[in-house]
Amino acid sequence: AFKTLRTNVQFCGTDVKAIAITSCHPNEGKSTVSLELSRSLAEVGKKVLFIDADMRKSVIVKKYADAAGICGLSQYLSGQNSLEEVLFATQVEGLHAIFAGQFPANPVELLNSSAFKKLIEEQTKVYDYVIVDTPPLGVVIDCAVIANVCDSAIMVIAAEKVSNRRAVVIKNQL
Repeated sequence: AFKTLRTNVQFCGTDVKAIAITSCHPNEGKSTVSLELSRSLAEVGKKVLFIDADMRKSVIVKKYADAAGICGLSQYLSGQNSLEEVLFATQVEGLHAIFAGQFPANPVELLNSSAFKKLIEEQTKVYDYVIVDTPPLGVVIDCAVIANVCDSAIMVIAAEKVSNRRAVVIKNQL
């Protein structure tokens, strides 16, 4: 399934480089899809930057990193750390990551800043793909702000857990 998704992304064209990934509700698998898509693209030789932009309730931070001890997107956007301090190499060749970092009081304001727009613009010149894992759009507005600076978006929908009507409402918001 991830190889199929990777192929579909690759056939979107060379102008689709920054992709926001969201869902309607929490626990639909968007973070897993984001990570696996990033890994799959890197495995075929693409240079990929994975950004964990869920600065409210990051699943990635909970699973893979100590939130109290890692500098991430929130520190970069607030000017506390440089890009070099928040950019991490992974075990997958060609795949780098920026974790959410410490949870800020004002995530929407940070994501709506010129610093975030500049980050995406600059990194799409360095990487073949920038995959941005966002909070569920059905819960908070963060993804709409993020998608505004991305080239495309993917909405992950859990089978038999989200009504068609709800998915259409969220898609229209996006």
